[in-house]
Amino acid sequence: MNPTRPIRVLVAKPGLDGHDRGAKILAHSLRDAGMEVIYTGLHQTPEMIVQTAVQEDVDVICVSILSGAHNRVFPEILKGLKEKKADDIPVVGGGIIPEADIVTLKAAGIKEIFTPGAALADIVAYVRKLAGR
Repeated sequence: MNPTRPIRVLVAKPGLDGHDRGAKILAHSLRDAGMEVIYTGLHQTPEMIVQTAVQEDVDVICVSILSGAHNRVFPEILKGLKEKKADDIPVVGGGIIPEADIVTLKAAGIKEIFTPGAALADIVAYVRKLAGR
């Protein structure tokens, strides 16, 4: 993490989920807050997300998921980061995720889950905090 460069954030959309409006709104909000945003586009695999995060030297990964595959996708991302020795990159999630699953995902290492209705300012502030700024 280099404090002289802008915070670099990967916004990722895994799987067959074709709904990316929220991810794009978040990407714009992070950009408007002065961060560099890399948006993966739709239909990314966990492996593709990890590879992009490592190649782009991001400070935080934000994963938007509405497909219901969160209990498979998030652990695969965390595993991939560990395999690449990049598990110091924090992962944040967003989407329609049941409360019981949020508890499980956070226990597994996901830093936070933002559900629909979360304030963009809160997400931006949280990302800044994770990046140590």
